Amino acid sequence: MLDIKIIREETEKVRTGIKNKNEVDNLNEILELDESRRKKIQQVEKLKAQRNEASAKVAHLKMSGENTEEIIKSMSEIKTMILELDDELKVIDHKLQELLLTAPNIPHSSVPIGNSPEENKVIFESQNIPEPKFAIMPHWEIAEKLQLIDFDRGSKVTGAGFPFYIGKMAMFQRALINFFLDSASVNGYTELIPPVVVNEASARGTGQLPDKEDLMYAVQRDGLFLVPTAEVPVSNFHRDEILDEKKLPLKYSAYTPCFRREAGSYGKDVRGLNRLHQFDKVELVKFTLPEKSYDELELLRTDSENLLKQLGLRYRVLLMCTGDMGFTQTKKYDLEVWSCGQKKWLEVSSCSNFEAFQSRRMNIKYRSSETKKMEFVHTLNSSALALPRVVAALMEQYQTEAGKISIPKAIQKYLSFTEIG
Repeated sequence: MLDIKIIREETEKVRTGIKNKNEVDNLNEILELDESRRKKIQQVEKLKAQRNEASAKVAHLKMSGENTEEIIKSMSEIKTMILELDDELKVIDHKLQELLLTAPNIPHSSVPIGNSPEENKVIFESQNIPEPKFAIMPHWEIAEKLQLIDFDRGSKVTGAGFPFYIGKMAMFQRALINFFLDSASVNGYTELIPPVVVNEASARGTGQLPDKEDLMYAVQRDGLFLVPTAEVPVSNFHRDEILDEKKLPLKYSAYTPCFRREAGSYGKDVRGLNRLHQFDKVELVKFTLPEKSYDELELLRTDSENLLKQLGLRYRVLLMCTGDMGFTQTKKYDLEVWSCGQKKWLEVSSCSNFEAFQSRRMNIKYRSSETKKMEFVHTLNSSALALPRVVAALMEQYQTEAGKISIPKAIQKYLSFTEIG
C-alpha cells in the first residue's frame, strides 16, 4: 500500500508510475477522499477546542454562581456534531483504505519503461553450457517413457495440472528441495515450515488481495486460502510487530507446495510441467532497512542464481519492464532456464523488492536509531527455486543417449543413485 502522503505530495510521479504499469489510475478519487477526511478532522478539532473552552467557562460560571444552562446546551450540541463527524470519518476512512489497497506500487527509477515481455531487458545470460549432441526428448516424453510422472492419473484424482511423481522422480524432487533449503541455510537464511493455508488478512498483507483473488484456491467455509507461494505466510510472520533495527536484515527460507488456479491458462505453454496448479517451491524472504533494500535485492538474486549455476543449467536474468512487473513490486528480476528439449526459456524465479508496500499493509516497523521514529521495513522475496520448470530443464539437459537421466553432481549426495532410468 502506498503512503497517502506520497500520493498527496508526489501525485504526478505516482500517476506516471501507475500509467507505466498499465494499471487503473484511481488517484483523483483517493485525493478527493483524503481532502474530505482532512477537512472533517479540522472541523472535529475546532469543535473539540470550542467544547474545551465552553467546559472551562462552565466551571468558572459555577464558581461564580451564574447560570450555565445555555453553555451546557451548546456543549451538548457540539458533542452531537462531533459524534456525527466521527461517524462520517469512519465511513471515509473505510472507503479511503479500500481505494488505497487497489493502488499499485510505483516502479523504481532503474526499471525500464515498457508494455510487454519483449521490452524486458536481458542483463545476463550464462555461456558455455553444452547441450546433448543427440535428439533430446521434451521432458513429458521421457517422463512417460520412464514412467516418472503420471499426468493422467493426477487428472483423474484431482484435475489437470496435479500430477503424480513416481519412484525415483519423487525422490529426485525431494533431493532438490533439500538442496535448495540447505543452500539457503549456508547463506544465512532461517528455515521455517509455514502453514499452507492463510487467512484473508495475510493474503491482503502481501497484495494477493484484492489484486489476485482469481488466482488463488479459496476454502470459503473457513475464510482461508491455499498458499500460492510461501511468500504469503512467511512475509506475514512478523505482521503487527516492531523489529529490532540491529537484527535487520531478517532472512527466511521456506518450502511449501504452492496452489494456483492459473485462470485462463491454456495451450502448448501449459504442457507437461510448464504450468501446474500444484507445485513445490522454496522461497526466500527478507525484511530489510529501506536504505539497504536494493543492495539486498542484488544479494537475493545472487543466492537464487547460484543454485542454477550449481545445477549446471543455462540461464538468463531479465530486468522486468514496468508493464510486465506486477502490481506489488518496485523492481523485479526474473530468472529463466533454457529448455533444450522445447527450445525455449522457462521462468523459474522472480526476485522482487516491494519497498514498504507490503509492510505498510502488514504493519511491520522498526524504530530508526537515526530519526528516533517508527519506520516501515522493506520486504523482498525470491523463488529459490520453483521446482517444475527446473525439473523439466534438468530432465532434458541431463538426458543420456541411452534414454536415461543423469543426476547433477550438486544433488547426488541426497540420493542413493546417480541415474534415473
